[in-house]
Amino acid sequence: MDAFFASVEQRDNPELRGKPVAVGGGGERGVVAAASYEARKFGVRSAMPSRTARRLCPHLIFTRHQFDIYKEVSQQIREIFHEYTDLVEPLSLDEAYLDVTENHKDMLIATEIAEEIRAKILERTNLTASAGISYCKFLAKIASDMNKPNGQFVIKPAAAEAFIEQLPIRKFHGIGKVTAAKMTDLGIHNGKDLKEKSKMFLVQHFGKTGRHYFHIVRGEDNREVQPHRERKSVGVENTYAENLHEIEVIEFRVDELIDSLLNRLERNKATGRTFTLKVKFADFQQVTRSITADLPIVEKTLMQNTAKQLFKSLLPLEKGIRLLGVSISNLQNDEVAESTQLRLDL
Repeated sequence: MDAFFASVEQRDNPELRGKPVAVGGGGERGVVAAASYEARKFGVRSAMPSRTARRLCPHLIFTRHQFDIYKEVSQQIREIFHEYTDLVEPLSLDEAYLDVTENHKDMLIATEIAEEIRAKILERTNLTASAGISYCKFLAKIASDMNKPNGQFVIKPAAAEAFIEQLPIRKFHGIGKVTAAKMTDLGIHNGKDLKEKSKMFLVQHFGKTGRHYFHIVRGEDNREVQPHRERKSVGVENTYAENLHEIEVIEFRVDELIDSLLNRLERNKATGRTFTLKVKFADFQQVTRSITADLPIVEKTLMQNTAKQLFKSLLPLEKGIRLLGVSISNLQNDEVAESTQLRLDL
């Protein structure tokens, strides 16, 4: 979907149409969750601190998120997807992979399927979507960003090699700013440069991910569309209006998060063996600490004690804390057993 959250807000509020809109907290400690295309022209992006967004675009309009509405619209869109194929792998509320090799309409051309789906989304939701069409996930994902908004792009197998070789390394899906900068330092500026590096070289500099880079730059991505992707973790976090300094206050805030986490785990009927504490300091440095148990961590008291144990590794505090988060991973559906001795994995 195109600027999904912001587009929904503009759709439902005519006064916002054609104006720079950001969904998220507009206060000094807020973060942009989504930005309209009018706002993006000024450099406003998701995950950007609200104060930075306001500096880039002084007339930016902030709106509070309405996740219930976004979820309803997302469900409408997924129903359209399933009219064409059962092989739908949602990545988020506004994005999914579809395998249309065999489809319910018996259509032979994937670009025509994409055009029909986009037209139905516009008709039923009054929102625009963009599509990328190719023979593997890696290329389809990149293609989906080529003609945004309200467009589509196809990368055929015969054209894949030339397309990848000219692609700037920063446009490779899965290569972030830090990795892109490291690659630039190594003389890797585009796909052609990356392709010239041996697998041994890439593993030496990027670990096991180097193998992934070696294959994708050759257009090799055999990952299947998984319609029933398993949730990997359940978590909650909160950014605070004022930095937290006092240990007692921090522990109280963590306990609040644990209550929310337990509610979310219950709603998802999930349990897990790894507890993670996330801390973002006032200077935006972020650290995580985890503990893995032999059996699911389900008791509130155990979570509280685990969080305290993890937090001790960060003491003494030299700077305030702006964000706290807790999560459970290593999820499983087995019957919950009695808690057991924790094994540290810091």
